[in-house]
Amino acid sequence: MCEHCGCSGSETLEGPVLTLADLAAYQDGAIVSRTLVEKPTGTVTLFAFAQGQALSEHTAPFDALVQVLDGQGEFTIDGRVHQVAAGELLVMPAGRPHSVRAPEPFRMLLTMIRS
Repeated sequence: MCEHCGCSGSETLEGPVLTLADLAAYQDGAIVSRTLVEKPTGTVTLFAFAQGQALSEHTAPFDALVQVLDGQGEFTIDGRVHQVAAGELLVMPAGRPHSVRAPEPFRMLLTMIRS
């Protein structure tokens, strides 16, 4: 049974309606993450970045879709900086170096697609 929503972990996802802001609260000086879905085909993770927090440059073996839920984040992919605000999306291609910085507090939903 899933600890987050009580589902059985089967392929059909159904459960209570959740409020994303309640699932990952901001914490001063920290990055909070919570995995919402974890399947062999991909993951969905919610992040809450406190102002000034960052993830250093790294690569991932899978494509990633970033959805900024509130605030604004700074994403650098292959040296190119992208300012992504609430309601906007960004695709980070597999195998390309990227980093994330929080010039202000922001939350994002990260969907990793395994191929």
